[in-house]
Amino acid sequence: MPDDSSLTVTRLARLSDTTPDTVRYYTRMGLLHPKRHPENGYRLYQPRDIKRLLFIRQAKHLGFTLHEIASITHDADRKHSPCPRVRKILERRIDDNRQQLSDLLGLQNRMEHALSQWRDMPDGVPDGESVCYLIESFDAGAETPEVQHP
Repeated sequence: MPDDSSLTVTRLARLSDTTPDTVRYYTRMGLLHPKRHPENGYRLYQPRDIKRLLFIRQAKHLGFTLHEIASITHDADRKHSPCPRVRKILERRIDDNRQQLSDLLGLQNRMEHALSQWRDMPDGVPDGESVCYLIESFDAGAETPEVQHP
């Protein structure tokens, strides 16, 4: 029989400032482990699940995916320190972010260079061979050095 501290999906969602659908989704992913009410089959959560939901939100805020969070919580549930895994994930993610930032900065520079090349060019009219003269005339080899951003 459930105790008085058990929480329904809706109550847990309200107390953790999330939605019942989010609680159900996290349950399906194995991030939450409710018991079933023996008479009506409702999922019953414990007050500690509020803390688990807050942990999930904090981990997502740091950039962890739900699958990574599931691995982290699985380690913790088995009484294994998830800290080495957490460090490795963030180290990898920081490297990935740096690469993405570099790629985006390169794209930004190409876009700014193209716009400066096109500023004084006349508008072209498609002639069946050409779609947009501006794009077709862009000289990527003549790119200027990196543009400094504030």
